[in-house]
Amino acid sequence: MKAQDVRQMTEDQIGDEVARLKKEQFNLRFQRATGQLSNTSRVRQVRRDIARLMTIGAQKRSTKKG
Repeated sequence: MKAQDVRQMTEDQIGDEVARLKKEQFNLRFQRATGQLSNTSRVRQVRRDIARLMTIGAQKRSTKKG
Protein backbone atom coordinates (compact mmCIF):
# COMPACT_ATOMS: atom_id res chain seq x y z
CA MET A 1 0.00 0.00 0.00
CA LYS A 2 1.39 3.35 -1.00
CA ALA A 3 1.11 6.55 1.02
CA GLN A 4 -0.44 8.32 -1.95
CA ASP A 5 -3.27 5.77 -2.02
CA VAL A 6 -3.86 6.21 1.71
CA ARG A 7 -4.03 10.00 1.42
CA GLN A 8 -6.92 9.64 -1.02
CA MET A 9 -8.94 7.61 1.49
CA THR A 10 -11.45 9.12 3.90
CA GLU A 11 -10.93 8.80 7.65
CA ASP A 12 -13.61 6.09 7.82
CA GLN A 13 -11.92 4.10 5.07
CA ILE A 14 -8.60 4.38 6.87
CA GLY A 15 -10.18 3.11 10.08
CA ASP A 16 -11.77 0.17 8.27
CA GLU A 17 -8.49 -0.71 6.59
CA VAL A 18 -6.60 -0.56 9.92
CA ALA A 19 -9.15 -2.92 11.46
CA ARG A 20 -8.84 -5.32 8.54
CA LEU A 21 -5.05 -5.30 8.71
CA LYS A 22 -5.05 -5.84 12.48
CA LYS A 23 -7.18 -8.97 11.98
CA GLU A 24 -4.77 -10.14 9.32
CA GLN A 25 -1.84 -9.42 11.63
CA PHE A 26 -3.45 -11.52 14.36
CA ASN A 27 -3.98 -14.40 11.94
CA LEU A 28 -0.40 -14.17 10.69
CA ARG A 29 0.95 -14.25 14.25
CA PHE A 30 -1.18 -17.30 14.95
CA GLN A 31 0.06 -19.03 11.80
CA ARG A 32 3.67 -18.25 12.71
CA ALA A 33 3.21 -19.68 16.20
CA THR A 34 1.75 -22.92 14.83
CA GLY A 35 4.37 -23.22 12.08
CA GLN A 36 1.91 -22.76 9.22
CA LEU A 37 3.17 -19.39 7.94
CA SER A 38 4.67 -19.66 4.47
CA ASN A 39 5.12 -15.97 3.57
CA THR A 40 7.05 -14.53 6.51
CA SER A 41 7.63 -11.16 4.82
CA ARG A 42 3.88 -10.47 4.96
CA VAL A 43 4.12 -9.94 8.76
CA ARG A 44 6.51 -7.03 8.28
CA GLN A 45 4.51 -5.62 5.37
CA VAL A 46 1.25 -5.64 7.35
CA ARG A 47 2.91 -4.00 10.36
CA ARG A 48 4.28 -1.21 8.18
CA ASP A 49 0.95 -0.72 6.41
CA ILE A 50 -0.80 -0.32 9.77
CA ALA A 51 1.77 2.26 10.85
CA ARG A 52 1.43 4.12 7.55
CA LEU A 53 -2.36 4.21 7.83
CA MET A 54 -2.29 5.38 11.43
CA THR A 55 0.27 8.09 10.69
CA ILE A 56 -1.63 9.53 7.76
CA GLY A 57 -4.90 9.23 9.68
CA ALA A 58 -3.40 11.27 12.52
CA GLN A 59 -2.16 13.87 10.05
CA LYS A 60 -5.63 14.16 8.56
CA ARG A 61 -7.19 14.62 11.99
CA SER A 62 -4.65 17.26 13.02
CA THR A 63 -5.12 19.32 9.87
CA LYS A 64 -8.88 19.03 10.22
CA LYS A 65 -8.80 20.55 13.74
CA GLY A 66 -6.57 23.49 13.07
